[in-house]
Amino acid sequence: MQKVISSFEDLECYRLAREFRQKISKMLSDLPAEERYRLKDQIVRASRSVTANIAEGFGRHHHQENLQFCRQARGSLLETLDHLNVALDEHYITADFYRSIRQDWERVVRVSQRLYRIPEKMRDQRNS
Repeated sequence: MQKVISSFEDLECYRLAREFRQKISKMLSDLPAEERYRLKDQIVRASRSVTANIAEGFGRHHHQENLQFCRQARGSLLETLDHLNVALDEHYITADFYRSIRQDWERVVRVSQRLYRIPEKMRDQRNS
C-alpha cells in the first residue's frame, strides 16, 4: 500500500532538499566577509528557493501549476550548484566539502525527478 501524501513535508525530495539547505547554511559562515552580500546571499536565496517552490507547488491544486513550481525548484537546484562551483573555484570551500555536498545535490536532483509524477498522483487521489 502506497503512503498518502498529505503535506509537502511528506515528500522525500523536500526532506532531502531541506537537509541539503541546512548543510549549505553551516558552510556559509566560512565565506569571507566581502562575499556576504554577493555569493553568500545568492546561495541562501537559491537554496531556500528549492524548498519554498516544492512547498508552494504542493499547495497548487492544478497539476500544471504544480509542475511549474517543480521546474522552478529544479532551476534553483542548478543555480545553487553553480554558486557552489564559484565557491570552489574561489577556494572558499574545500574539494572534499564540494564532493560531499555535490553528492547530496545529485541525490536531491535524482529524487526530485519524481516530483513530475506527483501532481498526477495527487490529482488522482483528490478525484477518488
